[in-house]
Amino acid sequence: MGEVKVVREGAVAHVVIDQQGRRNAMSEAMWQGLADAAHALSEDSGVRAVIVRGAGGTFCAGADMSEFETVYRDRATTAAYSHIVSLAQRALAAVPIPVIAAVEGNCFGGGCGIALAADLRFAANDARFAITPARIGAAYSFADTKQLVDVVGPARAKDILFSGRVVEASEALSIGLVDRLVAPGASLAAARDYVEHLATLSANSMRFTKATIESIRKGATGADQAMEEAFLDTFAAEDFREGYAAFLDKRKPQFS
Repeated sequence: MGEVKVVREGAVAHVVIDQQGRRNAMSEAMWQGLADAAHALSEDSGVRAVIVRGAGGTFCAGADMSEFETVYRDRATTAAYSHIVSLAQRALAAVPIPVIAAVEGNCFGGGCGIALAADLRFAANDARFAITPARIGAAYSFADTKQLVDVVGPARAKDILFSGRVVEASEALSIGLVDRLVAPGASLAAARDYVEHLATLSANSMRFTKATIESIRKGATGADQAMEEAFLDTFAAEDFREGYAAFLDKRKPQFS
């Protein structure tokens, strides 16, 4: 039976997709497990960054098709299952600290949705991406489609969804689906190096940055009152006092 588990490495949390017998395909229970993990990490002040990855050298083959006769049995079960999938991806996207997807092997269907919910995607240069509802007469939800459009733009999203074709890693980088390419087997090490650096910086600053960019992405053209107050709060926080004191003292800051 597959699972989504959280493994802690100090201030970094790894969210691991693990159903290796099915290339880490996501069962309904695993989607719920992803949502639960994301909600828990959002409330954990001890975590400074998150890495999402698959076990055994494959990121995620998408939804577990062995469950389709059950989860798509009728309109009600389809709506319930789709809600769980959407909830899991929204919960991951809403984690207020940096989330990095480390992609090896296949990243297909719902696996692409998980990777897109991360802030950045580091992929092996032999990784492969595809979103394939057109191959089986299915549809990609509005939320999933918007997530793809936000990253690659409408024309490329149409191409990916119309054709259901496999996008190789080099093309994924060129269209913005991937943010960094590394050697095969090295995506986890690259993500770990990156988040270990982030863990030395101000989590308060990164939380504010992520919230601000999300607001802009949703269409805001200026700060509302809550955002303006949050901005001012950063300059009253201990991180700012420590940061500029360390600069004046010519030492590395020790952020809380």
